[in-house]
Amino acid sequence: MIDRLTFPSEEAAFAYFDKLHPVPAVDLVGLWKGSEISTGHPFDGVLENLGWYGKRFRADMRADALLFKKDGNRLVPIDPSPIPLGLAFRFHRLGRTEAARNLFSHLIKHLRATGPVASLRMTRFRGEVGAAMIYDSKPVADYFRKIDTDTLVGVMSVQGYDRHFFFQLERVKVPEPSRPEAA
Repeated sequence: MIDRLTFPSEEAAFAYFDKLHPVPAVDLVGLWKGSEISTGHPFDGVLENLGWYGKRFRADMRADALLFKKDGNRLVPIDPSPIPLGLAFRFHRLGRTEAARNLFSHLIKHLRATGPVASLRMTRFRGEVGAAMIYDSKPVADYFRKIDTDTLVGVMSVQGYDRHFFFQLERVKVPEPSRPEAA
């Protein structure tokens, strides 16, 4: 596990992000544990308060964009389509409260996705072509650069909003099944 990243501003986070290498979409396939990167964005602290776990990218280039932990270790994919982005930005401070965490724990069953809610594709962002996750029903894209093969920095961009939300993903190592020994 690498150290948690934090930056005094979005500009400082972009200075770091821009030095990282793009990652091909196919290299993202798998389960990733997420953590927020503090930059002073209104959403800093919100996702983690609500129990955000990370993302899962599939071999067909579809994605479970928002995985949350429920009842201990169970992962629940969320469909963000019913969540009004304007209200989320306007009332972001509430998202860091215990009341919001409790309310979300009850709403999660109604927000459960019935399948992947985003697609992976190669896209140009800040002068480089690399993996991006584009949400199906929201004007949102996440762009990725790699620290190493198992650690990424992501930037969430919302169309019509000037600020960017930064996060980090670490690949979850899934043990390979043992193969029977040859006789």
